[in-house]
Amino acid sequence: MLKKKVAAILIKGFALVAVLGTACQAMAQETKMPDAELPYPKMAPIDQYLMADQGAEIALARSAAPDSISRDAEVQVLRHHGFETAVKGKNGFVCIVAWMVIRSGC
Repeated sequence: MLKKKVAAILIKGFALVAVLGTACQAMAQETKMPDAELPYPKMAPIDQYLMADQGAEIALARSAAPDSISRDAEVQVLRHHGFETAVKGKNGFVCIVAWMVIRSGC
C-alpha cells in the first residue's frame, strides 16, 4: 500500500515538472526578441562601469546592507581585470556594486 502511494506521488511530481518545464519553455520562446530589438544587445565597454572615486564605490557598496553587516564586510571594487578586494572583511559577507540588466524568463 505504501509503495503504491509513493509511486503515485512520484508520477504526479514528474508530471508536474514536465508541465511546468513545457510552460516555461513556451513563455521563453514567446518573449524572445532578436538581439537588434533588445535595449542592450551587448555589454558596454568596461570603462563605462568603472567608478573613478574608489571611496564612493566602497560607500555605495556598503549602503546596500545594514551597518551591522556592512561595517565588517569585505568590499570588492570593479577594475579592468575584474573585482578586487578594497577592504578586507571579518564577518564572511561581501559588498560590491553590481550593474545588471534583468530579463524575464525561466
